[in-house]
Amino acid sequence: MQQRPEWIPDGVDLEKPSAARCYDFYLGGAYNFEVDRELGRKALQVVPHLKEIAVNNRAFLRRAVRYCLDQGIRQFLDIGSGIPTAGNVHEIVHSVDPEARVVYVDNEPVAVAHSRSILEGVEGASIVQADLLDVAGVLDAPETRRMLDFSEPIAIMMVALVHFVPDSSKPREVIRHYYEHLPVGSHIGFSHVTGDHHREGVEGLVKLYENSINPVTLRTRDEVAELISDFQLVEPGVVYVPDWRPDTQEDVWEHPERSIVYGAVGRKV
Repeated sequence: MQQRPEWIPDGVDLEKPSAARCYDFYLGGAYNFEVDRELGRKALQVVPHLKEIAVNNRAFLRRAVRYCLDQGIRQFLDIGSGIPTAGNVHEIVHSVDPEARVVYVDNEPVAVAHSRSILEGVEGASIVQADLLDVAGVLDAPETRRMLDFSEPIAIMMVALVHFVPDSSKPREVIRHYYEHLPVGSHIGFSHVTGDHHREGVEGLVKLYENSINPVTLRTRDEVAELISDFQLVEPGVVYVPDWRPDTQEDVWEHPERSIVYGAVGRKV
């Protein structure tokens, strides 16, 4: 058993890999443990370009945030925010409007602990430890209510998150609950892993994640669209993330289906 670093919160299981920490590993971060890196290395064997996929999904998040900023939104609720890396939501948002507000939400203690250290002294950004499925726990948290005005539009981000929610937890109904609490003009940024293409490699990933804290549920394009169907999708709808409004040549993939992730942005009308 590896030596436990002093900064790790009590209750963190260092013997089981975490999706948030594996994602941090794919992005080249430092807040992951050997158990996460071991899973990450195995995942790279079945999907060798997985780091590119993670980076591309992160780029989609940034584009979705900028789109929402362009619509005049100045409040962001990033659920399943994970471990902050360069170019995170509050940095993008505050570069446009220093008065804008961002609330991060995650249930992974390491992600929350690291977020708190990064956000210390940062005006207009905070972190809540809560689970996506606990809608009241997210929306009624003191920090959420302090930071966000629910009479004004809010952009809610659920990026690379809901594929960790099994059908038995009724993710469609959960997302509808969030929708019902958002004012008109609010937006959702959403991405989700699929097995519609490159099925063999994707199913290999699913198998590996079965033994992690966060097993994966694959969904088709139609199933992804159904999850967020309360929202009116903005063009180009549900597409592979490299095809969602790319703004640099690096965002464009010759074979976008290799990203194995669908992305979309929707608006409450």
